[in-house]
Amino acid sequence: MKTTVTTRDVGDVKIVELHGKITIGAGDLQMREAIHAAVNGGAMKILVDMKDVTTIDSSGVGELVGCYTTATHKGAKLKLVSLPPKISDVLTVTQLITVFDVFTNEKDGLASF
Repeated sequence: MKTTVTTRDVGDVKIVELHGKITIGAGDLQMREAIHAAVNGGAMKILVDMKDVTTIDSSGVGELVGCYTTATHKGAKLKLVSLPPKISDVLTVTQLITVFDVFTNEKDGLASF
């Protein structure tokens, strides 16, 4: 399955939807480019929708952390929504689940800003 990243706006929140694998050479760079474009474009509230992510590896996790750091340094908030169980497990094992604000659905994520 090809990795795709789409973005859309809901009010002043930029939603970055990830689809497919977020692994080295497949999706990690697309995710970074989309989130950096949002931050550099002035988005201060970014919600990363991961419901269609099938796999994430250490490279993908590293990119996610890098994007979070970039957003935070620029004063933006980056939050995660709709984590599949596999992705939630990876973030729990690495204890990164405590770093990110994570929401079960888009409505709750949007309301958190």
